[in-house]
Amino acid sequence: MKSSVRLKLLRRTLRERRVLAHHVREIKVPRLQPDGEVVDSKTLDLVASLVMACPNLEKLVGFYPVYAHGFDRLTYALSTRLRLKEHVWIIGENSAITERSRKQVPPGLMDLEQVEQFLHFHHAWDSLTTLVLSSHKQGVLERDIFVQTLQQLPSLQHLCISNFDMDDFDDVTLQSLPPLQSLRLQDLEGVTFWGLSEFSRTPSTQRIRHLSLIHLDIKYISAISNLLLHLTSLQRFTLVQESSPEVAAGELVFQPVIASQHLQYMHWGILLPGSANENLANSIRAGGFPSLRTLRAPSDHDGLLQMVCRPRAQIVLPSDKYSKAYRASSENNPEGLSRTLFTARKQAQKRIEDARASAMFRVIVDEDGVVQEVFDIDGFIGTVGSKITYSLEADVPGSDSALIDFPDLVDGSKEIAPRDGCTGMWNASHHAGKKWWSHTERSRYRPVDLQRFF
Repeated sequence: MKSSVRLKLLRRTLRERRVLAHHVREIKVPRLQPDGEVVDSKTLDLVASLVMACPNLEKLVGFYPVYAHGFDRLTYALSTRLRLKEHVWIIGENSAITERSRKQVPPGLMDLEQVEQFLHFHHAWDSLTTLVLSSHKQGVLERDIFVQTLQQLPSLQHLCISNFDMDDFDDVTLQSLPPLQSLRLQDLEGVTFWGLSEFSRTPSTQRIRHLSLIHLDIKYISAISNLLLHLTSLQRFTLVQESSPEVAAGELVFQPVIASQHLQYMHWGILLPGSANENLANSIRAGGFPSLRTLRAPSDHDGLLQMVCRPRAQIVLPSDKYSKAYRASSENNPEGLSRTLFTARKQAQKRIEDARASAMFRVIVDEDGVVQEVFDIDGFIGTVGSKITYSLEADVPGSDSALIDFPDLVDGSKEIAPRDGCTGMWNASHHAGKKWWSHTERSRYRPVDLQRFF
């Protein structure tokens, strides 16, 4: 049975049983289009009719079509759901906006109708708590629209902004963000270390508990230090970028260089070697993170961060030995510059085994000047007494990437694995024969919670 047929049967059931439809809070829609491709209007209308049948809908999961500043029934249907709790905007390229961009500079690329339509979609979302805004293939959402949109959402707590260029989202727009609990900024070329430092001093940042900075190319570690210093409620911090943030020339620093009294979880992913890992390790030793309990560092050059955490006997997972990626990780990347978890676990385990190969302490039992027994205590990697766990596990179980990203959200091909679907074979012994029990293999539901993004 095709997915569209199942959706039509579900729609008929919900329309016939209105009491049941009032209890529906979440709809999981199967993958109906290639990743990032525009969905045909028939598919959008079908899902829209399903949404309209559920007056108390809070989440539409697994189906995130590209919005190219044109009207479609699904977006309209979602805009009428008064109890909607989360929404994902994937802003696509609009031909009219692209044509205007060749003749003029922003702002003003979006016409009045496009602006009013986008803002109108948010008028009824007083209950919306989670919002994701991502640009796809040069999608445009101008900076004034960002500010006006966020001002219409009184319950907003979790915000992700990704892939917009500097004309749409920059340091000035950053200062206008409302008070939030979780914020993820990713691939935003208009956000600089200066803007982040200024942002840390705004009153709206005092409620932030989770902060993720992904591929923002922060040049100076002072910007990170200011964020951790001023965000007094911060409990979870994620930093991922290629280059190492350094101490500015001529700047006088003291240990700890970076510190946070309440931070409990940190993901530190600096790909290229530099002083960042050493500064973090020295800051931990200097007592800069008294509440830190978990540190995840896939690019831990020379094990500097592993050495300040609690010693572990084993860090590889039982399933790693069956992975081709794990066996080939060192061969494909001899320099060790990688963020993949297979490589990180293999290198961390090697450091553990190398330390274990030599004795760190020797205990000699001496009675009346005669040596009775000698005990060698193997070496280890880590700091005895540390409360920090060195973690190399993924946000999405089974993934080789530590951090959850947009492909994990929109890629429905991972919903089914070999020999993992149901075709009715469990009932093959039924006397009525194959025509009675056989059916098309159905994808297994593998939910990806939006809260994992923060």
